[in-house]
Amino acid sequence: MFYKIVNKTKNVEIACFAKIASGFYLRLLGLMFKNNLPEDQALIFYQAPSIHTFFMRFPIDIIFLDRQMKVKRIVNSLSPWRVVFCKGAYVTIELPVGKAKQNNISLGDKIELVT
Repeated sequence: MFYKIVNKTKNVEIACFAKIASGFYLRLLGLMFKNNLPEDQALIFYQAPSIHTFFMRFPIDIIFLDRQMKVKRIVNSLSPWRVVFCKGAYVTIELPVGKAKQNNISLGDKIELVT
């Protein structure tokens, strides 16, 4: 199932083909070994206060959200072979590089997942 990711604060669609990484294997694999993340796609992780980019071939943007789906931290252009953490994050979204700035995502913005 795909979701739309919408910034409700700014009324902007961030991604129209987002998937939830559920289960051990999908969470572990994430974007590893892929060549890119298309402009309109994203990957969503629940209960993931940290993300790694081991075995990835391209940088990504990361958005950490709290339980109220408000942006707690934004990491722009995270290179391969890095780890980032956000205390208190409940949802983590991996986006194509540059997408966070392109959509003017700010701390405190309310994000919604739409089916």
